[in-house]
Amino acid sequence: MSSRILLGVNIDHAATVRQARYRGTHGSVHAEPSPLAYTREALAGGADGITVHLREDRRHIQEDDVWAIAQLPGVRLNLEMACTPWMTDFARRLRPAAVCLVPESREEVTTEGGLEVAGQRDRVAATVAALKDVGIEVSLFIGAEAAQIDAAHAVGAPVVELHTGAFANAWLSPTADAELARLRAGCERAHRLGLIVNAGHGINYDNIRAILTLPHLHELNIGHTIVARSLLTGARAAVAEMKAHLLRGA
Repeated sequence: MSSRILLGVNIDHAATVRQARYRGTHGSVHAEPSPLAYTREALAGGADGITVHLREDRRHIQEDDVWAIAQLPGVRLNLEMACTPWMTDFARRLRPAAVCLVPESREEVTTEGGLEVAGQRDRVAATVAALKDVGIEVSLFIGAEAAQIDAAHAVGAPVVELHTGAFANAWLSPTADAELARLRAGCERAHRLGLIVNAGHGINYDNIRAILTLPHLHELNIGHTIVARSLLTGARAAVAEMKAHLLRGA
């Protein structure tokens, strides 16, 4: 495995901007910005992969967005999805490079916590098996708790994506170091179990320096901060700036 940390760019919030004006009419020739066009710019800026979350309420990314992005030559698509039969069937038809199983609630603004794997092992294991059966790499978006990491290993997921939201919320506060230490312990435990370790949620151009001190990281999935920076610099430059952090390790 390469020691270089990969950058997965989550483009959901490019679609959020579109939906703010064109919800229900995004198929219009006037609908903008185009998630597909944003994806092309992200790839040109150095993104190693593209992440999209097709949510039940379709608040940002739509099904036709996912299909269009998946058809781009050479794109490594990571589909975030709830652990449901409909989404499992959709993913099996789409066959992206990777799927990340995430919790989902209509009430939340964005994904606010990790997937509860330990309490629903049979359900998660069945979904993991169905996705792996058609050659999809499966990751589980989980907290850094030992019980969740052990459960992820037990259900057969080869990859975990550790939820960095609590650390991001604590950044520059007295509890930030404790949150970072919790993530470090989670990375170490997952690595000992033979799991590939990804991370994401709330990572930005400032706290990335601390995140990059964590061991065994394979890929970071970063979205909102890149889309926000894009409003000032353009998508290609915003992605390139984040990629530069990963390449130099700080």
